[in-house]
Amino acid sequence: MKKEKKLYEGKAKIIYATNDKNLVIQYFKDDATAFNNQKKSIIEGKGVLNNRISEHILSNLSQIGIKNHLVKRLNMREQIIKLVEIIPIEFIIRNVATGSITKRLGIEDGTVLKEPLIEYCLKDDKLGDPLISEEHILAFDWASKTEIDNVKKMILRINDFMIGMFRGVGIKLIDFKLEFGRIKIDGKNEVILADEISPDTCRLWDSITEKKLDKDRFRKDLGDLIPAYTEVAKRLGILHEQSNITAVNVTNLSSVKRKKK
Repeated sequence: MKKEKKLYEGKAKIIYATNDKNLVIQYFKDDATAFNNQKKSIIEGKGVLNNRISEHILSNLSQIGIKNHLVKRLNMREQIIKLVEIIPIEFIIRNVATGSITKRLGIEDGTVLKEPLIEYCLKDDKLGDPLISEEHILAFDWASKTEIDNVKKMILRINDFMIGMFRGVGIKLIDFKLEFGRIKIDGKNEVILADEISPDTCRLWDSITEKKLDKDRFRKDLGDLIPAYTEVAKRLGILHEQSNITAVNVTNLSSVKRKKK
């Protein structure tokens, strides 16, 4: 498959066209951003780890019937994915209250929720990804009622699966972000899971110590982001594979280079 022109560059990934109009190549960058791109760094090796972790999770979700955009991983940093029309909504799933919700609602950090809470944010960096309601989504035709209902069913199944998967390796799934896109399957329009699932998009705490193993290490200047992501990959059983991440020398990837403003 031939990589062609760049179609889109986001904060953490680049999308390239291919010689197949239905497939694109997704490249995982080492850029780290937080607070709506106000905080930026390049953390060497982050893209490699996110590529492997996201591939592992999406592959497992496929096995339980969750359709997603992943076709296959090409190499250390790239995946072939299906070209989808992204729904401009970020779906936030919370199992434990932390982060922005505690500030907005005055909830004690670490409060375990009685059931998963789904929140919606408009995917627009210029507006700061504002929190919206389902009524907003329907009023402005960002998605249909049927699409939202189907997405919510998928979200709850994904959440159940991921809670169990991470619990089995001693990690609490606190919250995470999902994105979905439209695609034609067998001539019919369907909504499938898109984007990535990685420590960049999930909050993951050690089950015993509650040590943060996700991007909060960058957001809160806790340091050791690469060792934390590497720990997640090791617990998921990824790094023992023959094509593991030794090629980027994970043991020497703790250095952080600040971007020049």
